[in-house]
Amino acid sequence: MTAISNRPPFRLAFVASDRPEAQAARRRLAHIHGHTPEDDADIVVALGGDGFMLEVLHRNLAARRPIYGMNRGSVGFLMNDYSEDDLQERIAAAEPATIHPLSMRAVDTVGREHHALAINDVSLLRETYQAAKLRIHIDGRTRLEELICDGALVATPAGSTAYNLSAHGPIIPINAHVLALTPISAFRPRRWRGALLSHHAKVMFEVLEAEKRPVSAVADNVEVRGVATVEVTEDRTTSLVLLFDAGRSLEERTLAEQFAV
Repeated sequence: MTAISNRPPFRLAFVASDRPEAQAARRRLAHIHGHTPEDDADIVVALGGDGFMLEVLHRNLAARRPIYGMNRGSVGFLMNDYSEDDLQERIAAAEPATIHPLSMRAVDTVGREHHALAINDVSLLRETYQAAKLRIHIDGRTRLEELICDGALVATPAGSTAYNLSAHGPIIPINAHVLALTPISAFRPRRWRGALLSHHAKVMFEVLEAEKRPVSAVADNVEVRGVATVEVTEDRTTSLVLLFDAGRSLEERTLAEQFAV
């Protein structure tokens, strides 16, 4: 099942990261398949790595155009293999993955509110040599009175294989309807490894001793420094569609990642 209602030939917009190989690929593909301005395209073809894919997804949050990525970067978990042949047919047969971003509402220590969306994760990180002290509330109930750590994060299923995995968080199937709450270098409680939460959960981080132990909040590429509280929820009103080659769906990639040795 494809994520778009019309059939090929699709109007394709080719966008690329600033890596030389990505720019060269954009020029070749535009010459072979024709290029449509991004605002008029049916499909956006993103050429680069996962970081560039996040940029393209954020850029298309309002338009909600399907994104088909091809790897011309270093990390390509969200990308398809690069090929210049049969592109229209590959896209027509592609399997869609619908993802929902996280909504972050951060209040800094002087009372200013900051809002951002995150496709991968919202993370809290200590700003100085001193560990952060966080209190964690889930749906209005205090679940962890004090976490002493380098930080903590909430990850979407799509983002569970990114920073969350590096912090030893769980890999989440794309359709699992759960979020990962993962500590980053927890000192106390030392054995707490995080939690899996319903995608309906409202997570609130309270920064303890915020003046002495300043903390930043980062929603993908948006950073807010000196936060006092951070609320994180899934934004079910916003949908993004990624297209993956047949047999290489995001669900399959996530499953395969759990058996990688």
